[in-house]
Amino acid sequence: MLRVGTKRVLGTTSLGVRVPARLYHERVVDHYDNPRNVGSFDKNDPSVGTGLVGAPACGDVMKLQIKVDDKTGKIVDARFKTFGCGSAIASSSVATEWVKGKQMEEVLSIKNTEIAKHLSLPPVKLHCSMLAEDAIKAAVKDYEAKRAKATASGEAATEEKLATA
Repeated sequence: MLRVGTKRVLGTTSLGVRVPARLYHERVVDHYDNPRNVGSFDKNDPSVGTGLVGAPACGDVMKLQIKVDDKTGKIVDARFKTFGCGSAIASSSVATEWVKGKQMEEVLSIKNTEIAKHLSLPPVKLHCSMLAEDAIKAAVKDYEAKRAKATASGEAATEEKLATA
């Protein structure tokens, strides 16, 4: 039994025929074993944008949050929590690394194909990198919506003060 299991892991059969083993790329394994930026920020913080996305087909769910410096528009930190396979976790981890230190406009140009290529994801796992791209976009959209709401409520308060003065 052990011999059969070993042969499967090594990619050979009892007939000595090599069968390609399906293994994750070393970058996927690295980000899965040592995920970067795991955790979360307070979603009510006005400088935090939260993107929550999921893939109903496989059950992966990804929450990616960005913390933005309001003055510069630069993303100063990022966190994620992902429920899913190793490729989904690795894609989230890579995404948080790539968005840190960039302007909001820059991160919108990060494409799932770049993440997939970096991690050498097979075609069957491309949806994981798509989730990461969607999570980045959703986090930016959430931050911008919060900022627009704060700006609108700030203007309304200023108008009220002027009207009562």
